[in-house]
Amino acid sequence: MPSNFVWYDLMTTDTKAAQAFYSKVVGWRAEDSGMPDRSYIILSAKETSIGGLMPISPEARAAGARPFWNGYIHVDDVDGFAKKVKDAGGSVHRGPEDIPGVGRFAVCADPDGASFLLFKGTSDAQPEPVAPGTPGHIGWHELYAGNWERATAFYTKLFGWTKLDPMDMGPMGVYQLFATDREAVGGIMTKPDPVPVPMWLYYFNIDSIDAALKRVRDNGGQILNGPMEVPGGSYILQCSDPQGAVFALVGPKS
Repeated sequence: MPSNFVWYDLMTTDTKAAQAFYSKVVGWRAEDSGMPDRSYIILSAKETSIGGLMPISPEARAAGARPFWNGYIHVDDVDGFAKKVKDAGGSVHRGPEDIPGVGRFAVCADPDGASFLLFKGTSDAQPEPVAPGTPGHIGWHELYAGNWERATAFYTKLFGWTKLDPMDMGPMGVYQLFATDREAVGGIMTKPDPVPVPMWLYYFNIDSIDAALKRVRDNGGQILNGPMEVPGGSYILQCSDPQGAVFALVGPKS
């Protein structure tokens, strides 16, 4: 069975400010996880937990780490997949290790340096699927790769993802759609020059792109690109939050 993205979290320099920003912009509900050994805020779309936020450690900040969003990919054996990541030319930066009562994880990067996490929960229960476009959930996964062909080969072989029809974007190159089940859930492209390093960008569903643009600006965020119409009729915004983490929004035009 292909591996799916199952969780997302934000590492940031100001958790309280980030909590307030995303609650207003995306509509997430936030509550403390209650973990005794770490600060971690759970973010939920109505009653469904979709991710979290946590502070960047002082050591990581001293080493130059900046706020960023992570994506967790479910696997059936974190240790086994960590070895596969290395064998395929990627790297493992931390772990595998356990979060008591939650699961096992490893922090990894693909051969070009784009980061992701491997994860297996202590429970095999999966969240109930929601309709595409449901506000507050993640609607798209986009990889700005060092080389789109190399990255596509890495992820499809490692996780069993399916290559769908590529899109020719002219001067911007090829946009390789991929599916983790039957439907497209993301795309891979060679990063444009303004993107400093290879990275994953996550798109959060919202109910109105125009209203969301105003919420981003009114709450101290920046619009990096858009609004722009994409195939299917939705519109996207690429943004940064007040601490500098890059994220994106997708939804209808109001």
